[in-house]
Amino acid sequence: MPENTDDARSRRGPAEERWIESAGAQLWTTQGGNGTALVLFNGGPGCNDYLGPVAAMLEGPCRVIRFEARGCGRSSWDGKYDLATLIDDADAIRRAYGIERWIVAGHSAGACSALAYALRHPERTLGIIGIAGGSLVDDREWSRVYHERLENEGEDRGGVEFVCDTQVNPIGVRSWREFIKRPTLLRQIASLELPAVFINAGQDIRPNWPTQQLAHLLPRGRYVCVPDAAHYPWLSQPEALARELRTALDYVTGQGLGG
Repeated sequence: MPENTDDARSRRGPAEERWIESAGAQLWTTQGGNGTALVLFNGGPGCNDYLGPVAAMLEGPCRVIRFEARGCGRSSWDGKYDLATLIDDADAIRRAYGIERWIVAGHSAGACSALAYALRHPERTLGIIGIAGGSLVDDREWSRVYHERLENEGEDRGGVEFVCDTQVNPIGVRSWREFIKRPTLLRQIASLELPAVFINAGQDIRPNWPTQQLAHLLPRGRYVCVPDAAHYPWLSQPEALARELRTALDYVTGQGLGG
């Protein structure tokens, strides 16, 4: 179960907000907890910070960094919303916090951002954790199924409102599609010797086969499923997600951090 006692909160420590400059942009960040450093990438592309509930599950064993990308929430809105800039900004955050190596984690499209960071900076990455995301395809059938389910079933976002520049998502999507066309990408992924865990949601309206393929392509990749969870598993299955996160931390760090 997620920790919710006074002792658990004291171990996590108080959250700390901080503004960090990266190539002319001001980025909103926050950190909480103590232990192994871990950064959370939001989904979208282009969502403002919404991963506080996930951070709370991790802040016992981890020092968790959250941030809002350019064009989102409190960070600078300057039109520079491509994937390469996002990765540069994330690494600027790492340096500003004085972190040598960290776990890169993300939800939905944020899992793809975490993977892209690990591919660019494997020497700065301890491992990868994806939640309800991770894909290397631009597939019409995947899109058809997703939009059909979205129209017929809808999706519960827990009342969260996402605020970002209207250019962020299309620029981010376009740059990701260019990224996955790189001729050497699959070979690079298949050679990435970092532990990676992708925690998927069995009731997600997004087809999960691309994430399974990615997990099996990575030499140390693992794929797990929370059967009754939807795309935001901390809303529908928080205890199961917390349990899988603990197991993922144990695997990624090899130190039994999940307890």
